This record gives sequence, structure tokens and C-alpha cells, in this order.
Amino acid sequence: MDSTLQDSTRRRLRAIALERQRTGRVPGLVAAVVRRGGLLWTDGIGTVDVSAPRVPGPDDQFLVASNTKTFTAVLVMALRDEGRLDLDDRLDEHLPGVTQRATVRQALAHATGLAREPLGDIWETLEQPDLGTLMADFDAIERVGRPHDRWHYSNVVYAVLGELVARLDGRPWEESLRARILEPLGMTRTTVGFDGGPRATGYHLSPFHDVPQVEPVVDLRAMAPCGALASTVDDLARWSGFVADPDPAVLSPDTLEEMTQPQLMTDPDGWTSAMGLGFFLVRSPQGRTWVGHTGGMPGQVSGVFTHRESGTGGIVLMNRSSSPDPTAFALALGDHVVDHDPAEEPAWQPGTSVPEHLVPLLGRWFSEGSGYTFSVREGRLEARADAAPADRAPSVFERLDQDTYRTVSGRERGELLRVTRGPDGAVLKLNWATYLVSREPLAFGEQPSR
Repeated sequence: MDSTLQDSTRRRLRAIALERQRTGRVPGLVAAVVRRGGLLWTDGIGTVDVSAPRVPGPDDQFLVASNTKTFTAVLVMALRDEGRLDLDDRLDEHLPGVTQRATVRQALAHATGLAREPLGDIWETLEQPDLGTLMADFDAIERVGRPHDRWHYSNVVYAVLGELVARLDGRPWEESLRARILEPLGMTRTTVGFDGGPRATGYHLSPFHDVPQVEPVVDLRAMAPCGALASTVDDLARWSGFVADPDPAVLSPDTLEEMTQPQLMTDPDGWTSAMGLGFFLVRSPQGRTWVGHTGGMPGQVSGVFTHRESGTGGIVLMNRSSSPDPTAFALALGDHVVDHDPAEEPAWQPGTSVPEHLVPLLGRWFSEGSGYTFSVREGRLEARADAAPADRAPSVFERLDQDTYRTVSGRERGELLRVTRGPDGAVLKLNWATYLVSREPLAFGEQPSR
């Protein structure tokens, strides 16, 4: 574990965790803050087992429940990158016999409009469907809303996505998960259900007394791809590191970024949270966007969220069914570290050369009456608007040919920047996303003077 945090930060993090444990009456919890996949801080409070008290540690397994969905989503996206499917394919195109009208994209974003659970009162009986029953009953699942009209969480749809993975990858979902994600990332104690090692017992606590009651461990059977994983703080630190900076051997960084773009607002009143492709996107009180998921099973509640820009992750694992809000808890830990004990910024390094073809493009330009500065950093062309906030990244360009560039990040990402030269070869103007960019501020319709 990294020991670079200040003592005051460690004390505050423990105070946050202790306050949640006490006010939430959680028998035991373990919390952590991660940076780039390495543990900065972790602490356990209470006990993993009331009958044999032991403080929770970073190697204790908890059921992480619906955090499983982020793993299933990564598997689906990896198959997309391999050309096995398209996000706008309908599920029935890959699952013969299915007639529900829903696309892969809608399924990943909980935008199908389909009901939450399989047929039957499965969370009363705790009897989960086998694969045959899941697929046979899927077409009878009620549609409770129009597709992509409103966000509506659906466990059963994610279970079916797990079967989609199995059909396309030619092996059971669990084997695909192990081979494609868990083994490459070294997540040795992330398993379907508990693995027999040290773990937390889950509890129910009545509002009318303080004696915990052991909760049952549910076999999710065919519902496993939506919520069956158990994991540890140590393993989830690796997962947070992957979410911040993906290993291209597991998933393209561009694809992970695509997954963390909003598809639907989950909080249409406050606009503080949205759904990406398998990941929740949550705006913290400090204005940062954290991506991740929560999970809840009988006696087990978890939250794993990552601020990708700083590589900081907040992890909370609790062993009470009605534990404190895991999203707010994880974000409180992570935000405190980013605010009060951030990673040291690297020292500025001088460049070695300015590419000759970029020299005529440097300096002040104007478009739509507003100013821009074009500059070179580490040999690449960048543009920053005068009005842009200081913490907003500039646009970055890659050269396609002598006079054409592609915006690869920042404002107008994906759009072309075209250079027009005069008869003498000097740069006359630029067109960025078709808009005129000139050396002097011009009204619409005016042309550069030379």
C-alpha cells in the first residue's frame, strides 16, 4: 500500500468511514482509496463475522453484486471491438428465439423499457431461474416503458447479455470473464460466489433492536452475469486502475471512454447522474464525474467509483442489507483525497523541436469572432479557445496529409482542420469543422485579406 498520504488525510478518511459505520449500524465494512490501481489507503471497521469477531481487511471477499454488470459490459464491448456484434444490433439477431425488441446499446444502458426482474417473485422466494427458464421466459417480460425513453434498471436484461457473451464467445460467461478480464488483470479473488477464503458474513438488522440476523447467500444461477461476483478491496483496486487507464490487451482505451459517455440521465430532476454503457456517471458535490457501479445482495452492499482524470478510486464494501448509500460514501472518500492530498503534478519538460510543417499554424487565430491560440506541445498541434476554462484540455490534432488534420481530442473531436494556402504557398486560412479560422476577427461571410 502506498504510504504517501498525509496523516491528516488518513485520519479524515477513517472518520468518514467510522461515521458511516456508526450511523448506518453496519456490523463491518472495509473502505479504500486507490490511485492508478494502487491502494493509497484502506481501513476496516467492525467485524466480518459477529459470531467470531474480526476486523474486515483488504483480502476479505464481499459479494459485490451489481458491480458485476460493469464486467459483463466490458465483455460485450470487447466482442463489439472484435466485430462480433454492433451496438445497434437487436438482441434477437444473436439470440435465436428471442422476440423482445431491444438493441445491445439499449440493454447496456438500461434503456430497453423492459421490466427489472425475471418472471416470478424471485426476491421473495430467492429461487433464481436456470438458463433454460431465463431464456424461455424472456419474451414474456413486461415492457414497462418505451425503449430509450426513460432509464429503467433491469437485472434480467443483463443476465441475457451474459448469454449473448456466451453465445458469441463460444464458452460460458464465467469462462469468458476469467480469460478475458480476471486473469489478465490479476484479479485472483474475484469469483462467481465466494471462493472459500476469508469473507464477510452478510446481516439484516432490524430498526427496533441491535442484534444482527444472518442473511442467506443466494445462488443466482443464470442471473450471475448481472450480479454474482464476490471480490476484495485488493482486486477492486486493480479494477479501478483498469477503469482509469485500460490495458489495451483487455479493452481499447477509446472503448472504455465510449462506455463512460452518457446515454440517459438517471436523475432527470437534478442532472447529477447518468448511465453510460454499463457504468453509472455521477457528479460529486465538488463537480467531478465519477464512473462506476453499486451493488446490493442480502447482507452485502458495495460501491466502486473512479475519477478517471486523476486515476482516483473510492471503494466501500459493507455487510448489512440496508447499508448507507454506497455511492455517496465512495465519492466522499475519493473526493477528499483529490481535494486535500492530490498526486503531485509532473514537472514541466521542455520540448526538443517544433515540426517544420506546424510553424505556419502557430499563434493567434479567430473564428466566429472568438480568439484561439494554436501551439505545439510534445510535437503535436493544439488549439485552445480564449474563453475556455483553465482546467479544460485543449483540442489536439493529428496530421492526415500535408494540409489536413483530424481533431483527436477536446473541442470538435473527430472533425477535420483543413489548411488553405495562397499562390505563394503561405497559409491563407484554416477551416475547422467547416468554420472559417482566420488571422483577424471577421464577420460571417468576410474573407481573409490575402
